[in-house]
Amino acid sequence: MLETNFPELVQSEFPEFTNGRIAGVSGMVNGAIKHTPHERWRWTFILGLFIGGALYEYVLAPQPTPTSIFSPRMMIIGGFLVGFGTRMGNGCTSGHGVCGLGRLSVRSLAAVLTFILTAISTVLVTHQVLAK
Repeated sequence: MLETNFPELVQSEFPEFTNGRIAGVSGMVNGAIKHTPHERWRWTFILGLFIGGALYEYVLAPQPTPTSIFSPRMMIIGGFLVGFGTRMGNGCTSGHGVCGLGRLSVRSLAAVLTFILTAISTVLVTHQVLAK
């Protein structure tokens, strides 16, 4: 378990150690869109995410990543909905779970508990109530 989560932990906490900022991707994108001169480093961070993903996929991956069965249109709509949700929740699930809980944030604890209870409720409804 530690081996799979260690890269995400390093990626999320490194900016906090170097410049006092948290590496939540929703916050990165929001700050990059503002186009202020002192926020240009965010574009470098976002570009690094794409380069890192491409490097893994085309150089390091032992086998190609499976393709999705979902249409690109639905994935784009889903992406916008997730982006909207992260703005409403002041961060995404991994941001609250990895960065927020790591900093002992009470707000992040409340958010993570809400995410978990919502996921449990969704599974209960879709697998037990609607499946019958």
